[in-house]
Amino acid sequence: MELTQKLATIQTKLKAKKSRFNKFGNYYYRSAEDILEALKPFLLELDVTVTTTEELISSDPSVIQSTATIRDKLNELSATAVVGVDVMFKGQAMPQRYGTASSYAKKYALGNLFLIDDTADADATTASNNNWVPEAKEYLKKGGSLEKIKTKYKLTPELEQELSTL
Repeated sequence: MELTQKLATIQTKLKAKKSRFNKFGNYYYRSAEDILEALKPFLLELDVTVTTTEELISSDPSVIQSTATIRDKLNELSATAVVGVDVMFKGQAMPQRYGTASSYAKKYALGNLFLIDDTADADATTASNNNWVPEAKEYLKKGGSLEKIKTKYKLTPELEQELSTL
């Protein structure tokens, strides 16, 4: 089996649970560790390895790039994610600030490689973060289902009314 087929198998079968709970925001989320734990059964089954690496790509401002790579005996495929480090974040020591950014970048690099859709997470579906709305509008204009959108996103009554007119 080609590496692209192995990757597609993982992308379609992987179920990474949201095992972490944010008390402040009152929502569950998944971490990089949750994704890696869910990947383990596929490693031996498909004879692949998965690694992640981080690199500081800018120091002013501080920016970390994480790369997730899947390999078999012949090939490798990678995906990256880039995040900034909030060096002014209060309540954390500097190593914690970099560690937080590194974990976040790793999670999104893995998510990019394995097509893990986090749009249903609370931080992506709040009223203050509707960056998915233009894509949803295009989807509806092409005949997509509002009900399907409602299964992924928390819609305000106003937004639901707006989308229902498309």
